[in-house]
Amino acid sequence: MRMRRDDGARRAPGELEAQVLAVLWKADGPLAPAEVRERLGADLAYTTVVTILSRLHEKGVAEREKLGRSFRYRAVDDEPGLAARRMTKVLDAEPDRDSVLARFVSSLSESDEHVLRELLRQNEG
Repeated sequence: MRMRRDDGARRAPGELEAQVLAVLWKADGPLAPAEVRERLGADLAYTTVVTILSRLHEKGVAEREKLGRSFRYRAVDDEPGLAARRMTKVLDAEPDRDSVLARFVSSLSESDEHVLRELLRQNEG
């Protein structure tokens, strides 16, 4: 059964994972599931939060460390790092990576192209 918000509407796919990730990004260090649940401020079952954290760990988006009998979680990357990981996964799944990159670059705005050129220059040195 899918979870419903207080207003009766269903959550969009991945919405709860995104909210949990946002909590992990804002944290100064690793958090226990109870701390994540508290910071979400939502009426969620503890087991729901543990399930979401476990899924994020399985996806490689969060890492966990054992503390006593439970785990504490932290985000592996910040938001831009996570987006970069997604982009890399898409490229890795394509048989003609060069063509995909060429199409991507040709569709960039002038300002994005300028940023990309500058980043490439910085990485050459």
